[in-house]
Amino acid sequence: VQLQASGGGLVQAGESLRLSCAASRRTFIRSAMAWFRQAPGKEREFVAGISRSGGSTRYAEGVKGRFTISRDNDKGAAYLMMNSLKPEDTAVYFCAADATAILTTPVGVTTREYDHWGQGTQVTVSS
Repeated sequence: VQLQASGGGLVQAGESLRLSCAASRRTFIRSAMAWFRQAPGKEREFVAGISRSGGSTRYAEGVKGRFTISRDNDKGAAYLMMNSLKPEDTAVYFCAADATAILTTPVGVTTREYDHWGQGTQVTVSS
């Protein structure tokens, strides 16, 4: 699975960004998807995830109510809508796919549960 993340940029606190992750449709529809982020000097952390069907989502506590993950199986794309951005959201954001997921697989929150990764897109939030 090749993943291509895009949509990052430099914004001010309180503004919004939408990240996109594109993949081949045939593989995408069989994968659970997630977004992780990594700030300088810190470990990669879970941000949001969505099940294969799109019926189940999970969020890190710090982004609940501000970020929304979604997917479009027809387009083979996953999205992360980020509202009310804060300087602490600054990081490189990575999309990830779990191509082994079945329909009942819970949304994973650890990096080891995902077997394919995109290249990352930088999000910088200024105060």
